[in-house]
Amino acid sequence: MQRLLSRAFGAFVLCAASATAFAALPIQQWSQPNGARVWLIESHGLPMVDVQIDFDAGARRDPREKAGLASVTAGMTGKGIAARGGQPALDENQVSEAWADLGAGFGASAGGDRMSFTLRSLTDPALLPKAVLLGSRQLAEPAFPDAVWQRERQRISASIRESNTRPATVADRAYSAAVYGGHPYGYVTTEESLGRITVDDMRERHARYIQACRAKVSVVGDVTRAQADQLVTQLLARLPQGAAAQCAPLPPVAEVPPLAAALERRIPFASAQAHVLVGQPGYRRADPDYFPLLVGNYTLGGGGFVSRLTTEVREKRGLSYSVYSYFSPGLHAGAFTLGLQTRPDQAAQAMQVARDVVARFVREGPSEAELKAAKDFMIGGFALRLDSNSKLLDNLASIAWNDLPLDYLDTWTKKVEQVTVADVRAAFARKLQPERMVSVVVGGNTNVQQ
Repeated sequence: MQRLLSRAFGAFVLCAASATAFAALPIQQWSQPNGARVWLIESHGLPMVDVQIDFDAGARRDPREKAGLASVTAGMTGKGIAARGGQPALDENQVSEAWADLGAGFGASAGGDRMSFTLRSLTDPALLPKAVLLGSRQLAEPAFPDAVWQRERQRISASIRESNTRPATVADRAYSAAVYGGHPYGYVTTEESLGRITVDDMRERHARYIQACRAKVSVVGDVTRAQADQLVTQLLARLPQGAAAQCAPLPPVAEVPPLAAALERRIPFASAQAHVLVGQPGYRRADPDYFPLLVGNYTLGGGGFVSRLTTEVREKRGLSYSVYSYFSPGLHAGAFTLGLQTRPDQAAQAMQVARDVVARFVREGPSEAELKAAKDFMIGGFALRLDSNSKLLDNLASIAWNDLPLDYLDTWTKKVEQVTVADVRAAFARKLQPERMVSVVVGGNTNVQQ
């Protein structure tokens, strides 16, 4: 079975369709009586199906004192399944072996906004029903064994201690806390927060948020709409059911507060390189400025060696091998981040040059030539966003999660092409205030500044 799955993946790579073919695949969408919403792209080239189930249960709903709860809850869903509905209990080894026997896979993870469960399986009638049943059990009936959690807590705590010896980790944590100003996006998982998390917390988290009426389900593969609807029904069958109208709304999460003033933190660290991060809250994924900001950032710092930041910081002054910028929009305003590494004695100069580049870009935007180069690269590389089932599923799940139009993939290149210099300049001016950014420098014999 494993060899069959490997051959299927190999055939998919060799026969990957063009971006045009992928974009032409229609997206179907419907709601089930239990309130679950389903998005489907039929792709019948290979006997495979990929499913992603998303819930509003990510880290933005973690209590500050139990930061990391969403992540560890997701991770523990694969550490054992309870005995229910006539099915026997399975420990973590038995769960792993059961998936290996099916040549399929099921996993869970949590990000800032959502908790996601993924299933990948061949659609062979002898295998898929078994994979769906096992997936439905792991989704709805995790055992959350306390002994396993005690072991996992120690393992994660050891990983945290090790990561805290790296300047990049110290910089990331200080930067997130400063940029997000108390919003859950900036919470940091620590040994102390892990120590407060119990399996009862996980069970409560799972029971409250992982319900059929809250599910957004994305399906890509060799199934029809009727087959996809049945598959989703079976996957969610063991979760709490009920009409959509009976699904109580979740409490709102406050927005990321804007920065009132510039903030600089210099943290001493015995390292060969100083790690520099500069930024501020950016924008929500639903913001209408999404495309101008996406295209504009390619010129500013997202385009690698052709970006302005690279030209000014690396090429002209030799202050850093790599310098970059990016936006991370979510349900709330994810950060705009500029990052680089340099010699500690050059950190102040490198940071100032980078900040000057950002300020100038906010004032002036890109040139016509820069904008054309950015759009040509992004449009030309669009096929790489869709050249595998997993990438196609990622795009479909993003459309589902963010309530994007069903023709989003068909119109993506057109939206990029329509961006003008004036659009970029106006969007950056609305979103960034260079005089009110957070700056974090880790490395060198500097004094800590709060």
